[in-house]
Amino acid sequence: MAKSPTVEDVARVAGVSRQTVSNVLNSPGIVKGSTRERVESAIAELGYRPHAAARMLRTRRSSTIGIHLDPYAGGVSGVVLDRFVHALTERASERGMRMLVYAARSPEEELARLAELTDRAEIDAVVITGTFYGDPRTNWLNERDLPFVSFGRPWGEDDVAQPSHPWVDVDGAAGTRAATEHALAIAGGRIAFLGWPSGSGTGDDRERGWREAMAVAASSGPRYTAVDDVALARDAVAGALAAREADAVVCASDSLAIGVHLAAVDAGIPRLPVIGFDNTPAVEALGISSIEQLPERVALGALELLMGPTGSVVGPHPAGLEHVLVTPQLIVR
Repeated sequence: MAKSPTVEDVARVAGVSRQTVSNVLNSPGIVKGSTRERVESAIAELGYRPHAAARMLRTRRSSTIGIHLDPYAGGVSGVVLDRFVHALTERASERGMRMLVYAARSPEEELARLAELTDRAEIDAVVITGTFYGDPRTNWLNERDLPFVSFGRPWGEDDVAQPSHPWVDVDGAAGTRAATEHALAIAGGRIAFLGWPSGSGTGDDRERGWREAMAVAASSGPRYTAVDDVALARDAVAGALAAREADAVVCASDSLAIGVHLAAVDAGIPRLPVIGFDNTPAVEALGISSIEQLPERVALGALELLMGPTGSVVGPHPAGLEHVLVTPQLIVR
């Protein structure tokens, strides 16, 4: 079995002392930029992983990243976040870090929990999920200089040119754009969209992709609305499908897509093309096309933003890297 690389190996490849490597790992701010880059390059080349327990004793860091566990709400689409947390835990372990999962039922309760964890030095960084307009968590974390990354962009801001914090997200508009283009190619020009009520950053972004694709095709189709519930989605489109208002329906989630599918069966058009968003096992079982979010890639992007190549939290983020936008994949069934 090959011997794991050591600090001495990194120092030799980078042409620096062992102490300089230690400084890059534990106090990167005190190391000259060009030197730090050489050491980080050597670490990446050798695949060096610092020993987590020894590092904690030296630095008083916990080698732990906190992440919020959403309350169980049933339904279809929660599996995406489950996959994200699972992938994040696996990838963090590969980098010598642990994940600490904490529960909270509201943003305010989450901030209180984060205050407890940081006061007790139980976490070095945090990953937040489900960002929204006016999210109080991001300002709180920025003010306390706690390294963090969000799964979800900072809605309402210039999140690409001047983001207020590092973020990783799935390009929802790209997903629904691809879904709509596919529906136009196989079904006809009247492609409907079933989305959530306006005002949701994620939902509005997914609707935008549908609108853009329809505009390019010089086509039009109805826009329906329902909250993320199978039965309510079924009721929302039942009359429209019975009246044959649409040739296909693109949906903001798999829960909505299942509701549309059931309404189409009720209306006597079981083969109506329906495309969901999340690619959950439920739509796979029903043979419904969907957008795959690739949460494993999202997890990898989150850790790249938090840690860079060094194997420790670098916070607030590596220079020149403020966001990662993952392009989802259309799965046709």
